[in-house]
Amino acid sequence: MKFTKMHGLGNDYIYIDCTKNKNKIDTPEELSKKVSDRHFGIGSDGLILICDSDKCDFKMRMFNADGSEAEMCGNGIRCVGKYVYDFGLTDKNKITIETKAGIKKLKLNIENEKVKTVTVDMGEPILDKNEIPFISDSKFVELKVLDREFIFTPVSMGNPHAITFINNLDTFDIDKYGKIVEVDKHFPNKTNVEFIEILDKNHIKMRVYERGTGETLACGTGACASVVASVLNNLTDRTVNVKLLGGSLNINYNEDGHVYMTGEATTVFNGEIDI
Repeated sequence: MKFTKMHGLGNDYIYIDCTKNKNKIDTPEELSKKVSDRHFGIGSDGLILICDSDKCDFKMRMFNADGSEAEMCGNGIRCVGKYVYDFGLTDKNKITIETKAGIKKLKLNIENEKVKTVTVDMGEPILDKNEIPFISDSKFVELKVLDREFIFTPVSMGNPHAITFINNLDTFDIDKYGKIVEVDKHFPNKTNVEFIEILDKNHIKMRVYERGTGETLACGTGACASVVASVLNNLTDRTVNVKLLGGSLNINYNEDGHVYMTGEATTVFNGEIDI
């Protein structure tokens, strides 16, 4: 089976073209675990299938490294946009992608006949506790985790996020705390966990413990959710540069209520794997 490895700021996935009845995959959950293994597989944060859609230009299915299917991936969907244009599946620079988190609109920014960056209209953030979901008597979740106390602001960008603000992010032990928060009882569907350091009104640093994967170099939906949480807590303006371990994303929480994400998408290599 042919595949392409791509990444958005180091958040890497294996991409497989399943359009036009190509590459029928019966057990994508197991395939994701196989290809994601960095010792015995290809090595990635998960698997993304590019499929036909009866309502959009394409459909995206995204699986974490543990085989669980996720609703959306911001870095992943930018790479889908690059894939379909660079491999000639479309010649349009504005496309729509069907996801489990709804329909997303992409603007492909072309340089030298290849996609360089992608701007994604991520839609409106979900703040209702029943839809995210989370369990709390307020709009925050206060947790004592081991030796520290945190206040999390839950936000969904189609998938759940819990954002907290700390100092000295570079030396923070994200694995120690993230893996506990991910499965805490306050988050019935588990949660992605973002730890944020505010630099100024237009710049933040972020590290993320992704649900089903662990710490990754970047998370697009997490960057969006973090800017929403920063605005809600009156810590930043609406346009913010988010510095992640793998690079930076520009996030605009627009006055129209939508969140717009712009960032790079990169092809690493193509190959074939026996399944």
